[in-house]
Amino acid sequence: MRVLVVDDERSLTHALRRGLGAEGFAVDVAHDGERGLEMATAHDYDAIVLDVMLPRRNGYDVVTALRAREVWTPVLMLSAKDGEYDVADGLDVGADDYLTKPFAFVVLVARLRALLRRPPRVESPVLTVGALVLDPAARTLTQEGRFVDLTARELELLEYLMRNADRVVGKLELRDHVWEGAGEDVNVVEVYVGYLRRKLGRAAVSTVRGAGYRVAG
Repeated sequence: MRVLVVDDERSLTHALRRGLGAEGFAVDVAHDGERGLEMATAHDYDAIVLDVMLPRRNGYDVVTALRAREVWTPVLMLSAKDGEYDVADGLDVGADDYLTKPFAFVVLVARLRALLRRPPRVESPVLTVGALVLDPAARTLTQEGRFVDLTARELELLEYLMRNADRVVGKLELRDHVWEGAGEDVNVVEVYVGYLRRKLGRAAVSTVRGAGYRVAG
C-alpha cells in the first residue's frame, strides 16, 4: 500500500516513514500543502495522511482542491486542534477521518487500515462549472442545456480546465497535459482557447495576464 504523508514536522514525517515502512507501507513525504497537493494529484496513493496546519496551503484547502479535481483518495487528517467544530470542518471539506495530535502510532495504523478496507467512493464523473456540463465518459458538453460540438482536442483542453476550475492553469501545464509535450509550441494552447471561445463565448475561458487561463462557465 502506498501512502502520502503531508506534514511540516520533519521529525514526525521521519518517524512515520520508518514506522509505516515497517508495517508494509510504501511512504512518500511532502512538507507543505502545495507540494502535497501536487504529489496527491500526480500519483496514485491508497491513502493520504494530511496535517491541517501547513505552510503554503493548509490541509482543508488541500482536501477541497483534491475533491474538486475528483481525486477520491482516502484522507486521514491530523491536527493539534481537537474541538468538535475542527473535526467537523475537516470532514465537511471531504476528509474521511480525523486524528488529533499527539496520537499513538498503533491508532494511526489502525485508522489507516480501516480506511483502506472501505469500498472506494463512487462519484459522478460529470463535471459542472457554471453553465458548462461535461461528461468525460460520453465525451459530450452542454452549455445552458444545449449541446456544443467540440473536437477531441478541444474537449480534452476544456476537461482539464474544468477539473482545475479552482485555480489558474498556465500554458505550459496545459500543453504538457493535453498535448503530453509532443514537441508542440506552447502557443498551440492559445490557439485552442480561441477555438473554445468561438463556440462557448469569450467569457467561458478567461485570461489571467502573466499566469494562464481559468474556466468560468
